[in-house]
Amino acid sequence: MSSTLILKARICQKSLQPLIHQARPALFTLSKSLQLPPSARFLCTRNPNQTDRKTRGQTDRQPRIENNAIRQGKGRLWNDAVDGRGKSSTFRQKPSFPKSVFAAGTAKRTAEMLKRKASVVSEEEEEDEPEQRTARGEGRMQPPDRPLPAAEWKKLKESLGNPQRFDTQMMSALFHSEAALDIAKSLLTFVAMETGTLSYKLLLRYLTLCERGGHDTEVFDVYQIMRESFPALDTGACSLFIKSFSRTERWREAISILQEVKKVFSPSPRNYSEIISAAVQHGDVNTAWALYDELIEKGLSPHWDTWDVLFKAEQKSEEQEGEAVSQTEQQERLLGILLYMRNNQIYPPHSLTGSIKAWFESLPGQNWTGNWTSTLPKGVCRCCGSELESIQLTAEEYQQLRDRVMSDIIEGRDVFNKTTPERCWWEGVVTFGQSQELEQFKVFVKRKPAFDVVIDGLNVANVNKDRNKQSKTLLAVVSELERQGLTILVLGRKHMLRPSRSWDKHDMNLIQQKAHCFFTDNISEDDPFLLYATLHSGNHCRFVSRDLMRDHKACLPDGATRRLFFKWQRGHQLVVDGYIVAGRRVRFQSIPSYDTIIQNEGDSWHIPYDDTEDRSTYEVPQRWLCLTKKH
Repeated sequence: MSSTLILKARICQKSLQPLIHQARPALFTLSKSLQLPPSARFLCTRNPNQTDRKTRGQTDRQPRIENNAIRQGKGRLWNDAVDGRGKSSTFRQKPSFPKSVFAAGTAKRTAEMLKRKASVVSEEEEEDEPEQRTARGEGRMQPPDRPLPAAEWKKLKESLGNPQRFDTQMMSALFHSEAALDIAKSLLTFVAMETGTLSYKLLLRYLTLCERGGHDTEVFDVYQIMRESFPALDTGACSLFIKSFSRTERWREAISILQEVKKVFSPSPRNYSEIISAAVQHGDVNTAWALYDELIEKGLSPHWDTWDVLFKAEQKSEEQEGEAVSQTEQQERLLGILLYMRNNQIYPPHSLTGSIKAWFESLPGQNWTGNWTSTLPKGVCRCCGSELESIQLTAEEYQQLRDRVMSDIIEGRDVFNKTTPERCWWEGVVTFGQSQELEQFKVFVKRKPAFDVVIDGLNVANVNKDRNKQSKTLLAVVSELERQGLTILVLGRKHMLRPSRSWDKHDMNLIQQKAHCFFTDNISEDDPFLLYATLHSGNHCRFVSRDLMRDHKACLPDGATRRLFFKWQRGHQLVVDGYIVAGRRVRFQSIPSYDTIIQNEGDSWHIPYDDTEDRSTYEVPQRWLCLTKKH
């Protein structure tokens, strides 16, 4: 960056003018011999708060609980049905295991299917898009294709109506068009000569352009200018400086920037990741692990590349061996990363899993072998034959989850705010409080036998798009489960009992004969009732619904409980597979018998990894890395 010439613009405009008019290349190149003058700080606007702040980017095997002697036969039949082993299984699960709403990519495939069905709407939107893109494009400044002298920049600015934010808008246009750096430098020279100052916003946009282009020397110049000219730097500037410094020999200065950042706000995982990578690259493994420990202590979740570089890290040279992390300690720390992923239900991408595989196989004298594989429906590794951990909760886990759900979801104020309202006469408005309806439901459940399955009636009735057959759809599901001799609870709304084209009176009478039923007021929320009845009935009880319960899971107080809820949900939620067709058996999506989580037992590790780019956060991978040690 021609920082010295730009900063001296106000002092020596006369001597600078010939250079500008001649547009000599020397104007746009950095003269390393020149030193920044003390006057630099007076040429920049002293208000970093004016800039748009960038937001920091960033998230036990146990048998099933035994039923009493009276229910054992029915329980075995139920378990066979869920596992797909029963000959007369009502679920009739398709052999294309696994097919589940929780399988990676399901959400994206479903969205694409719905988009295809709405092709008419999509075509109309596609027709409008080109016009919209053209309209948006017309308002963007068109940057020049070469460096301009001040006179030409002034002429260009005047042709656009002398906009107040010409400099920052043009710098943004240069960034988006990936223009040459010399053009941006000529813009800075023009602004410095015209206004005698360079604003924080303009320098920040120029910094962004330099960082993306890998012009680290220019970044160093901007850093010195901004540090001398402004009392503080914002999040965006600090992050850009950390990123640039970390990829150079001056990487340790990024640590100093990080320390200053911590005085004002919490650095992002990306900030830590870039310095950790630099430390490993330059052989300072101690610093890398110290920063990693700090990252974890702050409760931040590391980026994939942070873990990747640590698994690829090499020890220091023999001369520094005394200060380096020992091989044993290094192994313990890396295994600790795998346990962190397990405890936080994190699925590494294929690239990181490849680094983990290479690290295991490189351990001297341990004879680890890694293979890419999948699992059998019964939860057995296809590669080594090991049985994976059960999806079923232990008695302790189940009681812990039940207590938390009851207190944080069922008894929480949020639930009562969505149940029956009570009129407050002295205020003349409707307020919401703890309704009698939920209390009545609790009494109802306690008086009934433990249920085997709880059905979200309205949710299931809407599986088919034909609103005139809602009662028939619900009846088909109830009848399918009733054939197993299961104790069923159907949760519905009171309006379902009023005869209509959607809700046939005869169908509803049959449903009430085949199952216990509880119908809430029409404005009540079903999910808390569904969760209460299912969890109250015991660990054997399943529920039928397409609702993924994400809002309710978010109400739980900590990550460990939310992960426990998700594990329970995947092992207990039945989802109708496809549409329900009259005269055909109802199919349900498969419930896995094993948990999808990083697992270690003796001389084996099983790591589920994400091999797709379309996995939603509530979905689990289907591919595994099997690591075994040979003796």
